[in-house]
Amino acid sequence: MIAIGCDHGGYAYKQMLMQHLEDRGIRYQDFGCFSPDSCDYPDYAIPVAKAVASGEFEKGILICGTGIGMSIAANKVHGIRAAVCGDSFSATATREHNDANILCMGARVISEAKALEITDIFLDTPFSEEERHKRRISKIE
Repeated sequence: MIAIGCDHGGYAYKQMLMQHLEDRGIRYQDFGCFSPDSCDYPDYAIPVAKAVASGEFEKGILICGTGIGMSIAANKVHGIRAAVCGDSFSATATREHNDANILCMGARVISEAKALEITDIFLDTPFSEEERHKRRISKIE
């Protein structure tokens, strides 16, 4: 199951991504925000990150204006490896090499089509399980 959240800057993209997840038959839980009214991104990033870190959710998706604020907040939670992705290569590499468990995107940075593409890559790309990547992740933990 996927935990998904946003702030006001990512609200429209979150709505689009939830429909995309439904179309793909992927279960998710919406952690908010629930309107385009101004709000504070940590109020949504932290609960999503805690839900993923607890193991209740396999992965998370966070959207704000740039993706940066969400990633900074989410990465404060132990066990989270949140990555801002704005291109396909980064989405692939962060899953294969970093075993990233939260995807962060910027609705003011990438197109809707690119957000969908990056989401699919992030969700569909497995961790490589290579020893060198496991070693590097363990140093972060």
